[in-house]
Amino acid sequence: MAMSAEDAARGLFTVLATGDGTLAAAVVHEDFTNREAVVSPAASSLPGPAGVLASGAWLRSAFSDLRFPVTDLAHDGDQVWIRLHMQGRHTGPFVHYRDGELLQAIPPTGAEIDSEQVHVLHLRDGKVVRHEAVRDDLALLGQLGIVPPGPTAQSIRDWHDSGHAARAATQIAEAAERAAATAR
Repeated sequence: MAMSAEDAARGLFTVLATGDGTLAAAVVHEDFTNREAVVSPAASSLPGPAGVLASGAWLRSAFSDLRFPVTDLAHDGDQVWIRLHMQGRHTGPFVHYRDGELLQAIPPTGAEIDSEQVHVLHLRDGKVVRHEAVRDDLALLGQLGIVPPGPTAQSIRDWHDSGHAARAATQIAEAAERAAATAR
């Protein structure tokens, strides 16, 4: 029996939260693309399950107990809209990239996060083939103490100046690449 559009959509976020490669193969199309991967390690831009597994490794490296409770879901044909919350605790560096290079690394704050997001998924052959998102990144940055500028802002500067940010970016990109390799 084929997986429903709703199950494929929920499955995508279970993969991000858990790194389940078997589920990734079941719900992610081999031609999958992620429009949001521009701020992630380069491996997150790989097509298919590999890119999703890399994105999940990136997020889990920053947020322990990562989960995505769904608050609303609708679909029409091969398009799914899913509203959810990204929740967890910021226990690892949250590294942002641009073109695969370190842009910014936010050192662990221990803060609980709860960021509302809306994702638009396109399906092909019953699997997710394209992902786009609208996220409340400003609220997330506020929960991490970035806006308004507070002690975390100085900690970010210190991390960059000391080389911690570059080392974290390298380690996380390597972990994402290893996660992506499990799908090959």
